[in-house]
Amino acid sequence: MCPPNLLLLLLLTFVSAINAQTFFPAPHCGSTGNFTANSTYQTTLTTLLSSISTTNSLPLTYGFFNDSAAVSGASQTLYVIGSCRGDLTAESCRTCLNASASDIHRLCPLQKEAVLYSGNCIVRYSNASIFDTVMTDPSNLLSNVNDVTSPDTYNAALQLLLDDLRGKAATGGSLRKYATGNTSVNFSTIYAMLQCTPDLTEQQCNDCLLTVIAKLGQCCAGKLGVNIMAPSCQFRYETNAQFFDPVGEPLPPPPAQPPPVADAPPPPPGGKSNSTKTVIIAVAASVSVVLFIGVAILLVVKRKKQQPRQRVEGEVEDEISTAESLQFDFRTIRAATDNFSNSKKLGQGGFGAVYMGWLSNGQEIAVKRLSRNSGQGEVEFKNEVMLLARLQHRNLVRLLGFCLEGVERLLIYEFVPNSSLDQFIFNPLKRANLDWDRRHKIIMGVARGLLYLHEDSRLRIIHRDLKASNVLLDLDMNPKISDFGMARLFELDQTQAETNRIVGTYGYMAPEYAMHGNFSVKSDVFSFGVLVLEIVSGQKNNLFRVGDNTEVLTSYVWKSWREGTISNIIDPSITSGSSTEIARCIHIGLLCVQEIAANRPTMASVLLMLNSHSVTLQVPSQPAFFIHSGAESDISSTQDYSSSVSEANRSRSRSNNHSKNEVSVTEPYPR
Repeated sequence: MCPPNLLLLLLLTFVSAINAQTFFPAPHCGSTGNFTANSTYQTTLTTLLSSISTTNSLPLTYGFFNDSAAVSGASQTLYVIGSCRGDLTAESCRTCLNASASDIHRLCPLQKEAVLYSGNCIVRYSNASIFDTVMTDPSNLLSNVNDVTSPDTYNAALQLLLDDLRGKAATGGSLRKYATGNTSVNFSTIYAMLQCTPDLTEQQCNDCLLTVIAKLGQCCAGKLGVNIMAPSCQFRYETNAQFFDPVGEPLPPPPAQPPPVADAPPPPPGGKSNSTKTVIIAVAASVSVVLFIGVAILLVVKRKKQQPRQRVEGEVEDEISTAESLQFDFRTIRAATDNFSNSKKLGQGGFGAVYMGWLSNGQEIAVKRLSRNSGQGEVEFKNEVMLLARLQHRNLVRLLGFCLEGVERLLIYEFVPNSSLDQFIFNPLKRANLDWDRRHKIIMGVARGLLYLHEDSRLRIIHRDLKASNVLLDLDMNPKISDFGMARLFELDQTQAETNRIVGTYGYMAPEYAMHGNFSVKSDVFSFGVLVLEIVSGQKNNLFRVGDNTEVLTSYVWKSWREGTISNIIDPSITSGSSTEIARCIHIGLLCVQEIAANRPTMASVLLMLNSHSVTLQVPSQPAFFIHSGAESDISSTQDYSSSVSEANRSRSRSNNHSKNEVSVTEPYPR
């Protein structure tokens, strides 16, 4: 017999799921202006919306409709998108979209743009292009009125489920980006659904879902069920109530049945029993087929795992031979950089010098001339570059290609005009250009870029040298991580967990990496935490004097945070901005630089904490390389010159800014 408490829980969940339907349709009429009744704008809109019922296109079979049309007599175009929940049949989807198209006409009669949510579909239109564009507002939020009994345990299980489904939804095809699943927690089961409109790229879908899921902490964390819908993506979860149906590929039409045989004997009596036998036989046959396919898949997967890596590299090499656009001619790059002249030199790092150049078509490029200690052969080098060139994210510097000529190995990148972050935050004059909003945008962008490298890219990349000089800023001061994947090009003697040669910069390096050569995604999290504290304070993480004491930035911030005097470490150039948000970023930075790697959050957790102020932050423990009063540094603080970074402005003037406090190292042995 079902326990009374569990029975009540199931009843409340069921009633809530039903009552949620009473909140639809939910219109959000735009504020960009109105059109005139009976105008060509209205005629075009009516035609577009009515075309939902007549289209037989393949996307609608998968629950997606989009169309556009020019407004007669006006220099503008109307765009319409309709999307259904992924488990709806084509007919149910069409019915829902038609009803919503009628409702949006009625509820937003003259608005130039609108979004309307129903229980199973979304319709939106605008006179600005909405195709291939992420829109997370206006959103529609519904939640169960009941709270879970153990929110910490429940929310942890929910977050893991949502993270898993987010990746599955984002990697969906161009026709459907939809994922469902469930997980058990305590005596309950959480059912969840995540979906994006299929016109989004994998990264756009991932970003959209991250933003929408973050709203959970702002409104309804700890509820038994939540449904948050945005124009481009949505998610829903319920407790002990499976609200979705299994989804498969659309079935082809059944083959034509042969005509009955004229002399066929009549069916024997007991038709009901025979029908049952037929069903049993069909089910048994289906199960056998499924088992056979499952065994075949397991054998294929096992064989692939046993195949040597050289086979994959050979396949990649074949791809490179066909992707001629990735390989540049050495003479072309030499001409573009004036034979690598000092006047074109942008900087010098541990992996080599960087030069600015112009291709014959006028495109600006940045050329990294790699040090000659790579040790890789041409095939290995090409394979790695081919893989890295596939990584595409708005917060990563785009790798355009490579060049090989004898011992020369060149990487060609997009040119990022605003130099690197260190040129701003460590410059007493330029740091005034970075108000808090820009600094916070930089922190968020770097976090998104790292999360992509760690979890969402084709490769699992550990940067190992994240620092202010490796964060470049575009024209709009958006951050782009550079030098990602450099360790892959230089490190041949590494395993998944450790390396015999350390690549990185003291001050940013996690203790387990600097001292023992152990690296993981948590090593990058440590570097990110240092970077956050530098962005907030405007100070480098190196030795400095505070009275009679020797300090490093991380330990000074931690002590100031414990004493409640964090205002002492905030850059005086920050004259506006949310003090709560600034303090929260400091807190997150301290969580990232904790000495024990296991205590540091993942980048997915960091991004969730940055996005949602309702997520409770843990108390950070003592940071690594903590400096006690009067003590000297317990890290190697070599002060040799290692990096000369020059700012390349539009007039192409060059000025050298030497930094003696930052040491890029490529081969110090772990101690």
